[in-house]
Formats: sequence, C-alpha cells, structure tokens
Amino acid sequence: MDPSRIEYALERIRAALAAGQIQAAIESLRELHPADRAEAFTDLEDDEVAALLPELSSRTTARLLTELGDREAVDLAETLDTDRLAEALDRMEPDEAADVLGDLDPRRAAEVVAEMQAAKGVVPLLGFPDNTAGGRMTTSFIAFPETITAAGAIDKLRQAEPGSDTPYYLYVQDRAGRLVGVVGVRDLLVASPEAAVASFMKSEVKSVRTRDDQEAVARLMSRYGLGAIPVVDDRDVMQGVISHDDLLDVIQQEATEDLYRLANLPSSDLSIDSPLATSVRRRLPWLYVNAITALFASWVIGNFQTLLAQVAVLAVFQSVVAGMGGNTATQSLTLMVRAIALGDMESRKAKRTVLKEGLTGLLHGVLVGSVVGLGVWLWKRNLALGAILAVAIVGNMLVAGVVGALVPITLRSLKLDPALASSVIVTTFTDSIGFALFLGLGSLFLPHLR
Repeated sequence: MDPSRIEYALERIRAALAAGQIQAAIESLRELHPADRAEAFTDLEDDEVAALLPELSSRTTARLLTELGDREAVDLAETLDTDRLAEALDRMEPDEAADVLGDLDPRRAAEVVAEMQAAKGVVPLLGFPDNTAGGRMTTSFIAFPETITAAGAIDKLRQAEPGSDTPYYLYVQDRAGRLVGVVGVRDLLVASPEAAVASFMKSEVKSVRTRDDQEAVARLMSRYGLGAIPVVDDRDVMQGVISHDDLLDVIQQEATEDLYRLANLPSSDLSIDSPLATSVRRRLPWLYVNAITALFASWVIGNFQTLLAQVAVLAVFQSVVAGMGGNTATQSLTLMVRAIALGDMESRKAKRTVLKEGLTGLLHGVLVGSVVGLGVWLWKRNLALGAILAVAIVGNMLVAGVVGALVPITLRSLKLDPALASSVIVTTFTDSIGFALFLGLGSLFLPHLR
C-alpha cells in the first residue's frame, strides 16, 4: 500500500466529483492497484460512494468486492440491486463469490443466486462453514481423465483458457471422479504426445477433506510447500482446490484470532474501524470475567489486612511478585499457544514441555529473585524483607511457568480454545498465588519485619 498515492488519488476523485465529472473520478480510482483501490474506496464519504457506485462496471465492482474486507464487502453488496450484484459475482472466483453470499441475508442471497449465470460453481460452496476446507476451496480447477494423452490434455488446457488465478497443478481423475494423481505443466509439455497421462502422473497426492479445519489445511500446505491442495469428499471425489493465496488469508485470520483471544477479544473481525456499539458489546463480556478474577485476587489480599496494617511496606512490594509471575506465565503461555496453533504440541511432548517450562521458571526466579531481594535489602536495610521477596518471586515464577504451559494443554484436551481462556485463568493463578506466597511468608516472619 502506498499511502501518498492513495491520498493523491482521493484528492483527484473528490475534485472530479465536485465538478460533476463522474467518469474522471472513476478513471482516477481505476488507476490504483486493486488492493489500493479498495483502501481508497473505504475512505470515501457516503455521498461520494453513492455518486460513483452506479457508474462502476461489473468488473470493477467485482474487484472491489474481492479486495474489501468481509464487513465492507457486505456493506457494498447490500447497496447494489440484485442484477448488478449478480453480474459482479459472476466475474469473481467461486470461493470469493460464495464468501460474499454467505454473509448476506439468506433471502437476499437466494435472490442473487437466482440471477447468477455462474451459480453452479458457487452454490456447492455455500453448504460449508467458512473455516473449513470446503468453505475455502474454489471449484475453478482443471482435471483430466487418467486415460487422456498428453496431446489431448494440452488441447483441453488450451480450450479451458485458465485464468491467472487457476492453480498450476493439473489433477487426474478416474471414471468415478476420484482423485488419482497430479501432473505439473512442465511434465505435460515434455511428455510424448501419445503417452497417457496416467503413465507420468504422480499418484501420491496430498489432499484434504471438505470438512477439515482451515488451520489444519494451512499447516499441511506449509509443511509440504504446496502451491495448491485438492479437496475431496468422503469418497475421494474431487470437489475443489485451495490455492496459496487462500492459505495466506487463513494464516492471517488464524494469527489475528489467536492474538485477539490472548487479549480476551473474542471476535477476530473487530478492528479500529469497528462501530462504537459493536466494540463495546463484544469486548465487554471478558472485562466482566477479568473483574471477577481481580476480585478473587483482592479477596486473597483481604485475608492479610491485619498484616498489611502492621507492616505497610509489604503493600509496596506485593505487586512485584505478581508482576514477575504474570510476565513469566505470559511467556510460557505465548509459546504454548503458538505451538498448539502450528500443530507442534503433540501429546507425547506435553509432560516434558510442562517440566521444562517449570524448570525455566524456577531458574529465572532464582536469577531475578536474588537480584531483587538484594536490591530491597540494600534499599530498606531489612534482610528479612529482601529474603521474603526473593523466595516469593522464585515460588511464583516456578508456578507461573508450570501453569502457563499446563493450562493451554488442559484446555485443548477439553476441546476448548487454548487462546481464548488461557490468559484469564493464568493471570488469576499467578496473581493469587503471588499474593498468598508473599503475604504468607510475611506473616511467618512478622517479628523480623518489625
């Protein structure tokens, strides 16, 4: 994205609209790269969009719908009449058209599908959830019967006139439509014209099922360096293809989802541009949960009110213990959630990983706690206070390492999202245990603190 280029284009578009030169405004918009065009379009005011939209060609409208975010694409689609929307969707890849239709009101989507000429390739995709291989695949792919010759396959390839978005892999099917092999374009070109495709195809083909989770598909494609992967049903009949650009979308979406959930944002479609009411409504529930856990930590502190009244200096340092535990737990938690998301956390590794994170927390606790304890002793001239603080930090960081690794593994075994609830649970543990350790040790050694 080139911000200066977009700003310059917006100035030209607005100047042209102010002068009533609609076509000049459209030309300024079309000069931008499709991705930049969508960015500029979202910055236009409602009255400017209303002036431009009726004059845009179906091809330009299709490109906008492809490049806009999900929410913006739906907003644009809802402003178009049925015929114009159907024309635009006909020019889009089947999977992209299905994404737009899937977000529309079902009745409205049915009306648009009835007017589409390319509905045959789009309708099957509407039956799959967005986060599955079926929801991500496109039905635009090239497949040959295994009996066809190389010369016949090349002729068929010419007739198909594949677009630039069509995957470079050419798939081979048997008579029942089952996927049996894959052929590269290079292999097809160098093969003898009379050779049957089955004689030089690769029969070992990585494929996924229509109901497989998109994250698992992304991991598989990344692991084996695939530019595209075929999608089959339970009978191994080929249904579609997921290409590398779809993989990038999945990686971005899953990374955003995990990042948001670590921050207790349950909806990955929230952004800085989300409406105020939407932001408040979707972010509020987990703030209530955090408030409840904070009250629990306060209850732990409340049990030591008498101690704090007698030795007020303990209140100054209790947050140090909780803070160090929280940071340690966050490090472990981040590593674990990432490993689970990438499929690196296998069951056989769980026990070893928890022990390793616990040992890491212990060593960090000793190294940090000794320095902090020494500093507090020199500062406050109280050896007991420095020692209590050091021991509490060691204990809390040990617990934090174990809990930060154990909680995500436990949530995954319970079929819960490790990213969504981990941070709340882990923070509650580290805060409460940190306060209890520090203030409990303070109670035991109260005479020395005085």
